[in-house]
Amino acid sequence: MKDLDIVEVLRHSRHDWLNRLQLIKGNLDLNKIDRAKEIIDEIVIDTQQESKLSNLQMPMFASLLLKSNWDQHHFQLEFEVLSDGDFIKTDDLLLTNWTKSLFLHLNQAIEVFGENHLSITIDPQIDGARFFFDFSGIIIKSELIEQFLSESQGPELVHEVKEFSENELALEVFMPFLKRG
Repeated sequence: MKDLDIVEVLRHSRHDWLNRLQLIKGNLDLNKIDRAKEIIDEIVIDTQQESKLSNLQMPMFASLLLKSNWDQHHFQLEFEVLSDGDFIKTDDLLLTNWTKSLFLHLNQAIEVFGENHLSITIDPQIDGARFFFDFSGIIIKSELIEQFLSESQGPELVHEVKEFSENELALEVFMPFLKRG
């Protein structure tokens, strides 16, 4: 990462933390103690998930997800890692490039000013990792998603469409662990 990139990351991170602190302070000023506590609990959960993601042996994928909401996407991203345990290495570059491409196609296919959310769940298993991509919002160009999905299947990254409509896209992606040695 270049120095400018580090400065940019710190700037975004500082901005996010200031927003969160202002939200807590505003609720405290309004004597909404319970809401302030809820916000703090949400921050703790988010931070724990960021830690789990950072501990996976996928630095490029983790970086993509951690910085995603700072980009100009037309969707809000959230993620969850289901395991605290060791994560055996997957093809980080392949997964990162595939996910970037999904983000690009999704961004072009959805309503710009819609309430669009993408949730990614990471589930490490015995022989690989499952990634669940769940989008809810307004898809106006489904053909872009269909084209991407038809062109992105391969033995190293297998995906299955669980749901696809004008308001939802649910994908399950499996990546086998890389063999050691």
